[in-house]
Amino acid sequence: MPESCRKRYFTKRLEQISSIGCSQMKAWCLRRIPILEWAPKYNLRQNLIPDCISGTMLTVHQVAHGLAFAVMSSVHPMFGLYGSVFPPLIYAIFGMGRHVSTGTFAITSLISASAVERLVLSNNGTATNGSLGDVAMSDFEMQRIGVAAAVTFLGGVIQMSMSLLQLGGSTFLLSEPVVSAMTTGAATHVVTSQVKFLLGMKMPYISGPLGMFYIYIYIFKNSNMIQISALLLSLLSLTVLILTKELNEKYKNQIKFIIPIDLILITVTSLACYFANMEEDYGIEVIGYIPKGIPLPQAPEMDVLQQVVVEAFSVALVGYTVSIFLAYNSAKRFKYSVSENQELFAHGLSNIIPSFVFCIPNAGAPARTFFLYSHGAQTQVSTHRILFIYFNILGFALGRSFTRLPMCILASLIVVGLKGMLRQFQDLKKYWNVDKFDWLIWICTYLVTICFAANIGLLFGVVFNIAVGVFRLTRAKTLQLIHLDEDFSSVSEEENSSYFCDFKVISIDSPLLFLTAKKFCNDILKLNQSIRTRRKPHQMFLVFQDDDAQFAVN
Repeated sequence: MPESCRKRYFTKRLEQISSIGCSQMKAWCLRRIPILEWAPKYNLRQNLIPDCISGTMLTVHQVAHGLAFAVMSSVHPMFGLYGSVFPPLIYAIFGMGRHVSTGTFAITSLISASAVERLVLSNNGTATNGSLGDVAMSDFEMQRIGVAAAVTFLGGVIQMSMSLLQLGGSTFLLSEPVVSAMTTGAATHVVTSQVKFLLGMKMPYISGPLGMFYIYIYIFKNSNMIQISALLLSLLSLTVLILTKELNEKYKNQIKFIIPIDLILITVTSLACYFANMEEDYGIEVIGYIPKGIPLPQAPEMDVLQQVVVEAFSVALVGYTVSIFLAYNSAKRFKYSVSENQELFAHGLSNIIPSFVFCIPNAGAPARTFFLYSHGAQTQVSTHRILFIYFNILGFALGRSFTRLPMCILASLIVVGLKGMLRQFQDLKKYWNVDKFDWLIWICTYLVTICFAANIGLLFGVVFNIAVGVFRLTRAKTLQLIHLDEDFSSVSEEENSSYFCDFKVISIDSPLLFLTAKKFCNDILKLNQSIRTRRKPHQMFLVFQDDDAQFAVN
C-alpha cells in the first residue's frame, strides 16, 4: 500500500474513533453489560421478596445438582459446588435471560466426563496437593479437574469466538423437533450413566458409538454384582422424590411453599448412612471427603487443550443450544428480548473465567430454569441470593455434612431432575398430528443421539432438517384453480365448476425461489393449457404466499 494511501486510511480511522461520543459508549456498555440497564430500574417493593424466596428454594436444588453433576463429570463432588457459584454470577452480569439458571448441567458434564476418563485413566496418586489454598486434593483428583477445567476454558473460548464472528443468529437452523430430540436423547444417555450408581455396581467406563447399549449389555451379563441394599435405597428414594415433586406441582397454588424434598432426602440419608454405618456394613458407596474453602485461581491445563478440542466444541455447541432456547422461552413468556450474540458472549465468559477456579463446563439448566418460572422469580437477583447462601456453605464447611451421602441418592436426584426432558417423548404425538416430517426428524435425531452422542445428534438433526426442508420445497404443490362468479360471492375449487367465469386464482403453498420456480412454471403451463379449452376469455391471478411479499400478477 502506498504511503499516502496508508496515511489517509489511518487518518480516517482516527477520525471515526474520535467521533465516538458518550452516547455511543453508553449504548455499547448497555448492550454488552445488561445489568447496567436493568439494575437501576429494579423495583425493590415488587421483586425483592419473590426473588429472594425463589433463589433460596432453588439453592437446595443447586447444591444437590452441583454435587451430582460433578460426579457425572468424573471429578470430585466439591468442584460441582464451585461450578454452581461462579458461572451464575458472571451470567447475571452479562446475560439477558432473566430467568435462565446457569451452572452445572447434566449434558455438558457427561461430555466433559468423556475427556476426563480418556486422559486420566486410573487412580494412581494419593499425595495431597496444597496449591488450592485451604482445599487439599490428591494428585489424581487434580489431574481430573485439570482436564475438566481445560474443556471448560476451551469451550468458553469457542463460544466467545462465535460471538465475535456474529454467529449467534445461526440458531435459525435449529428447529424445535431437532432440539427436543437432541435433549431427550442426551437425557437418555445421562440416565444410562447413572444406572451403575442406582444398582451399586462397579463397572468400567464405557463410551463411544453404541456405548449406551454396551452399558446395558454389561449390566445384564454381570447382574450378580448388583448390590441389593443400594438397589432398594435407590427405589425408595426415586419413589419419594417422584411422589413429592408431583404433589408439590399439583398443590403449588394451595400451599405457600414447596416441600424441599431434595434437601430433606440428602440430609436424612446422610445421617442414616452415618449412624447405621452403611458404608462398611452394607457396602454403600458414599461421596467421601469434602474439603473446606474456595480454591485460589489457577490457569487450566493448557497442555491438554489440543486433546480436548472435540469435547470443547461439543460443550460449546450443545450448551449454547440448550441455553439459547431457554432464553427464548423466558423472553417470550415474560415479554422481553434477548440477543443471540450477547448470550454467546455471556456463556463464553461464564465458562472462561470459572475455569480458573476449577469449574466444570456449565450451561443453562432446564429443570432449574423452569423451577424459577413456577416460583415467581422476577430477575437475576434470585441468582445473587443463591450465591450468598453458597458462599456460606463453602466458607463454613456446611458441605462436609454431605460426606456420608450415598452415591445412589445422588443418582436418584439426577434421574428425577431429568423428568422434564424425558417427558418430551410426549411431543411425538403433537408432531404426528401436525406434521409427519417433524415427527420423522424427531425420531431420526433421537436415534442418532442415543447411538452416538449429543453433539453428533445435534449436527445430524440440523443437516437432516435442512435436507427435508429442501425436499419439501422442491415438491411444493400448486393449489387448484379457484373459480369465482361475477360478484365474487360464490367459490368453487372444482375444475368443471358451473361458476367458471372470468376470474381464476392460482397459488403456491411455499415461497417462490429457485428451488420451486421450475416446478411452479410447469404447473402453470399445464393449468394454462387446460384453461385454453374454455370458450370464455379469462384473467389469471398468481398469488404467492410469502412472508416478505404478497402480490398478484395479472
